[in-house]
Amino acid sequence: MSRENTKKILNQTLADLSQFAAIIHQVHWYVRGERFYGVHELMDKFLDEANEAVDEVAERLIIIGGAPYSSLKEFAENSKLEATKGDYSVSIESHIKTLISGYKYLAKLYREGIEVSDKEGDAVTADLFTGLLKDTEKTLWMLSATLNKAPELE
Repeated sequence: MSRENTKKILNQTLADLSQFAAIIHQVHWYVRGERFYGVHELMDKFLDEANEAVDEVAERLIIIGGAPYSSLKEFAENSKLEATKGDYSVSIESHIKTLISGYKYLAKLYREGIEVSDKEGDAVTADLFTGLLKDTEKTLWMLSATLNKAPELE
């Protein structure tokens, strides 16, 4: 079984998770305001989760015979997430909206990963994507709640 589409979506996920980790880092470093301390600490948790997901995705890709992207250049060139220059004037609310947007993109990508890996008969990869989706939907709920909004999951 070649699982070529599964390999492709795993590598896409790897690039996007790595780029998103840089976005989380930016929030971590550039956040300012009344809720600074809580948001700053929360970014440590999000970074740990992103780094763990990067490792799991890359290892799964290797296990099924793929070659993971492994350089910052590859991540940036292949990610569909846009990183912008850091700015201290960005409000905490705007930072949270940026994170919500990134997590929504990842949730959509994970749903696609479930579908693709299921089609190629790779239940283990589908399970990996399902776990990532579960965690992401919970994060979306919590971030949305900080803005007094529903998570608006697809």
